[in-house]
Amino acid sequence: MVRKMLCAMFVMTVAVGFAIADDFNATITAVKDGKVTYQKMQKGEKVGEPVTVAVDLKATIAKADGFGKNAKVGDKIEGGLRNEMFTKIGQKGIPTRLTTEGEGAKAKLTQILVYSGKK
Repeated sequence: MVRKMLCAMFVMTVAVGFAIADDFNATITAVKDGKVTYQKMQKGEKVGEPVTVAVDLKATIAKADGFGKNAKVGDKIEGGLRNEMFTKIGQKGIPTRLTTEGEGAKAKLTQILVYSGKK
């Protein structure tokens, strides 16, 4: 009985974890004090307003291998958010695939995959 209850609780916890994770294309417009400001993008068009969220200390920051939902983790970006690409962002921003966990003010970026510009 206890075993079934523990298994059910585990499955429920995992399901809730997947429900609050989000994976999407975005353009990073600013990086400051461990926070990233981004604009969600869909088919080359802006979606909603720009959002600023904290970056998880264990976040993966790498080049994207592929594009969109097929993007996989490529080479790690040396220096992470301290890399020059993040400290000197141009007007067009940085095209990325972002993964967040949590919602609202508690959301954190757990993965940043930077597109090379080629599809």
